[in-house]
Amino acid sequence: RLYKLDHLYGLLFTFGLALTIEGTFRYYYGASGMPYPQPIQGAVNLGFMFLPIYRGWVVLASLVVCIGVWLMIEKTKLGAYLRAATENPTLVQSFGVNVPLLLTLTYALGAGLAAFTGVLAAPIYQVSPLMGSQIIIVVFAVVVVGGMGSILGAIVTGYMLGIVEGLTKVFYPEASNIVIFVIMAIVLILRPAGLFGKDA
Repeated sequence: RLYKLDHLYGLLFTFGLALTIEGTFRYYYGASGMPYPQPIQGAVNLGFMFLPIYRGWVVLASLVVCIGVWLMIEKTKLGAYLRAATENPTLVQSFGVNVPLLLTLTYALGAGLAAFTGVLAAPIYQVSPLMGSQIIIVVFAVVVVGGMGSILGAIVTGYMLGIVEGLTKVFYPEASNIVIFVIMAIVLILRPAGLFGKDA
């Protein structure tokens, strides 16, 4: 029912649905998190800090997935259809492409990636209904800094800001919660379209 309406309606519906699901889980399971043991134990001494082996594995696994998604969208025929469908769905549909199905599968892929992220994050953060909402603002900052619509920008910026935040926690923990937003403000002042975004 919302497909042909303004995208804002879809955004509001999705946000409201997420709040409903989160509230349901909080009602039945509570808001406190549940610990999940790390499947890989041990740490590596980097000289200035100890890096847990599992966190290093998470970085590598997420990098492989991110590059895979980027290659699929940017270098395959399916990705070309998707990019064209977001720009001019009527024209793409006239060539026989089922645009609604394509967008539905894209949404399903996004949900699957979010679930995969939750599984990777479970041993690092406690499992709770608030896992998604606690990180959504940081994800928004990553997308804005990287440039809206740029997948490569989101990947590079995500890792760059993650490293900056991690090092800030080591050397100046008090600033670790705001360093990403300070960087976002500086980038928006100097380059409103983001580091990898295209200027209008």
